[in-house]
Amino acid sequence: MKKAATEPPSRIPYPRLAALTARRGAARRSPAQTTAAASEKRRVERGEGKSPLSSDLLKKLDAYWRAANYLSVGQIYLYDNPLLKKPLKREHIKPRLLGHWGTTPGLNFLYVHLNRVINEQNLNVIYITGPGHGGPGLVANTYLEGSYSELYPNISQDEEGMQKLFKQFSFPGGIPSHVAPETPGSIHEGGELGYALAHAYGAVFDNPDLIAACVVGDGEAETGPLATSWHANKFLNPVRDGAVLPVLHLNGYKIAGPTVLARIPKEELDALLRGYGYRPCFVEGAEPAEMHQLMAATLDVVIADIKTIQYDGR
Repeated sequence: MKKAATEPPSRIPYPRLAALTARRGAARRSPAQTTAAASEKRRVERGEGKSPLSSDLLKKLDAYWRAANYLSVGQIYLYDNPLLKKPLKREHIKPRLLGHWGTTPGLNFLYVHLNRVINEQNLNVIYITGPGHGGPGLVANTYLEGSYSELYPNISQDEEGMQKLFKQFSFPGGIPSHVAPETPGSIHEGGELGYALAHAYGAVFDNPDLIAACVVGDGEAETGPLATSWHANKFLNPVRDGAVLPVLHLNGYKIAGPTVLARIPKEELDALLRGYGYRPCFVEGAEPAEMHQLMAATLDVVIADIKTIQYDGR
């Protein structure tokens, strides 16, 4: 995962409510608290967030992420030998491969980090993934957490079940390479690109307790429907609606070549997203331990910001 930009919803898009927010916020916080909160936001925006994860929690998050990655790559490539107990041979590999590995580690990475804040803060969150062929990641996580085997007992959580899980993916008589309706909890397939953000906003209208975390692939971001969907924040009312947390997953490439948003300067991307009405926070790096800490710190700040916006509006 090279780079991701997480954007909390813009401040309330109604001038009178925005003014009310500022007055209420000033009344609730001391100057020291306000300064500290603003300082932490600036640190996160610069990618310099604190390290909120204990060493034990860091190990657990990383282990879960690596397990999800293994289950994902196994679905894409392995026809047999799911636990690699035998030396890998050609006949163990699927003759036709379908499913995108490039986007999958990032989807798995955000999945486990969202699980942390959901459990710690008792949040109501739906995870919508836009990148096409990112299905192995969502299938892997639902299998890892047990819900997949609960719905499909024949795909058991053992070696035999894992063999069936791997073989069925994007295989005749099996399951599609997208987050198809068969995937537990799916409301968005993520194959026909461009609609993830519209679906995320639609999910939170008149649903005040819901946060829709929506991953936007950088190839998908170049489609007309997605480019337009950034403006859906103009219709969101924090008094009666939930919140959308878009995550722009910049892994640099789409099927046909490099992507525009991954190639423009960071300052230009930041200005673009702010122009849409979002406050970008950049999470980027190559070392897993550092990325885990940075993503955890960023999500803590972003969720707190969402709660503040909603509290002030309501």
